[in-house]
Amino acid sequence: MSNSRNSFNYAIARQSEQVDNYHGVEVADPYRWLEDPDSEETRAWIEAENKVTSAFLAEIPQQDAIKERLTQLWDYEKFGTPFKRRDLYFYFKNDGLQNQSVLYVLFSLDGEPRVLLDPNTLSEDGTVALSGLTINDDGTLMAYGLSRSGSDWQEWQVRDVETGEDLSDKLQWVKFSGASWTKDNQGFFYSRYDEPNEETKYEDINYYQKLYYHRLGSDQKEDRLIYERPDEKEWGFSGSVTEDGRYLIISVWRGTDPKNLVFYQDLTVVNAPVIELINEFEAEYSFIDNEGSVFWFRTDLNAPRGRLIAIDTQTGDRTEVIPEKEEVLEGISLLNNQFVISYLKDAHTQIKICNLDGSFVRDIELPGIGSVGGFGGKRHDTETFYSFTGFTTPATIYRYDLKTGESTVFRQPQVDFDPTQYETTQIFYSSKDGTQVPMFITHKKGIELNGNNPTYLYGYGGFNISLTPSFSVGQLVWMELGGVLAIPNLRGGGEYGEAWHQAGTKLNKQNVFDDFIAAAEWLIAKGYTNSKKLAIGGGSNGGLLVGACMTQRPDLFAAALPAVGVLDMLRFHKFTIGWAWCSDYGSPENPEEFKALYAYSPLHNLKPGTTYPATMITTADHDDRVVPAHSFKFAAALQAAGSQENPLLIRIETKAGHGAGKPTTKMIEELADRWAFLVRVLEMEIEL
Repeated sequence: MSNSRNSFNYAIARQSEQVDNYHGVEVADPYRWLEDPDSEETRAWIEAENKVTSAFLAEIPQQDAIKERLTQLWDYEKFGTPFKRRDLYFYFKNDGLQNQSVLYVLFSLDGEPRVLLDPNTLSEDGTVALSGLTINDDGTLMAYGLSRSGSDWQEWQVRDVETGEDLSDKLQWVKFSGASWTKDNQGFFYSRYDEPNEETKYEDINYYQKLYYHRLGSDQKEDRLIYERPDEKEWGFSGSVTEDGRYLIISVWRGTDPKNLVFYQDLTVVNAPVIELINEFEAEYSFIDNEGSVFWFRTDLNAPRGRLIAIDTQTGDRTEVIPEKEEVLEGISLLNNQFVISYLKDAHTQIKICNLDGSFVRDIELPGIGSVGGFGGKRHDTETFYSFTGFTTPATIYRYDLKTGESTVFRQPQVDFDPTQYETTQIFYSSKDGTQVPMFITHKKGIELNGNNPTYLYGYGGFNISLTPSFSVGQLVWMELGGVLAIPNLRGGGEYGEAWHQAGTKLNKQNVFDDFIAAAEWLIAKGYTNSKKLAIGGGSNGGLLVGACMTQRPDLFAAALPAVGVLDMLRFHKFTIGWAWCSDYGSPENPEEFKALYAYSPLHNLKPGTTYPATMITTADHDDRVVPAHSFKFAAALQAAGSQENPLLIRIETKAGHGAGKPTTKMIEELADRWAFLVRVLEMEIEL
């Protein structure tokens, strides 16, 4: 579609003379001033850009109908997977359009649920979210964290489960932390940072996390420091108490690298030292449980797809309990004195039960090909719950009897659509270097492969994260509009273990973009779509994916939707937790890694006069994970470089963050804008 620059009236972004020298390479950064989200100049730019975007979206006649259909479909009861403490059951439920899900407690499975915490009452616009919780062993107390406007910063409080009243405890400056109660129910371990500068707390870099113990009823100033490392500013600490109450397990993380250290402390000994059990960042070690001094871990040491080992902390002896298999070992829980093991096979879930010696007991039969969550609980529980979901299957909750092996439906949502009208296939295609990459394709049954279907290609490809089948009202509405949904499992993810992850990191990051581009070319070659009907989308690291592919192959796509993306690969490590991503991206401070980053950094690879795909960048003013400066600078540079044949817009959400805890109303509005944008720029003929 053709529009002149004047019809958009993009905000005029001042270009400064800022130039930086990286290892002898001079790099201009004319929009550095947009890194300050609170300056008057930036605020004026945000307002002007939002006006342009709003005006464009307001002219799309189908937008109201899309929003109406999203709202209608969204309005169904959504249930979380229950978890049990003593004889109490806790679970989340959303009536349909509530901004935040509500936490309920059941005193028996068939009893009347009681509201334990309703985040919707904490703010008028739903922007206060419950971002963490842990309930003590006897089910009497709940420690919980709240975050405001989508920020990663949390405030933790304690609630009496019986009365629903909050105690006096208030903990601040908590980030990237849960809480773990001691066996005596007198307090819990948690991690926090030092108090930040109030004015710049959403941008400032996060270093020197510390592990504390908070005793109930005391002031946070009196919390006992358990562990810190002033010599290791990047280390973070996750403290968890073993089920028998004897040990504090300290997992030490460094950035987003899955490799971690493991320390422990004997809680039965006063002032016991912290013992370094795993003191090299050699592999991932995920603590499962213990039998006295023997600790079980899921690890990828010498096993990129994962295995289960036991370490005797008295002797240091290691034994293999369950060896590595073809499938990826994703998670293990200990229930009914048996291991319940979740495997990933070609990006969908399989569940197996084994005895403590690793011998196989049985497979758990699942309703189909999809994704499973849950199977939580205590070591001697004989019942547990799990959720099952697929692209056209809303999350259904099952109760599982570990003695009989029987699954029964506990809660099943009713959504106003007919799943039999849709089909999902999984195909494998060749990437640029011949690697076979799987891709899920879902659409209405009976579509013609005439090369003319509007197609939404969505990807991520990083940080060991797997994209598995899941239900989304947004994706369903896209398919109702006649769209094809394609989701490839790119390298950089965790779908085939640590080797697959590493193949899409640092100097290998270009593999991820090649995989995505190859997926687009396969869809075109097989007659699903063509370049004028193909849109790409992704968020966070997926936003980087979209930014890199639209700058490398602007001819291949008609539309691009980079959301909360990492788009400035030379300065990402200078804000909040950005330094932690160097494990995946590499560091601009390293000459060789700088060269690779500079070669694909979306901000630095925009070429003047190029016809870029119609683009709508989305970000949020309170995103303190991927700061909005990435999107701001990319939008300004894209608008300056683009040939102006297509709209190059940015949509900036207010009072929202990276995505977690976003209220339902804001999610529906953003999706309606996204699909309306694609209906317009892909010239889709729709009936709603």
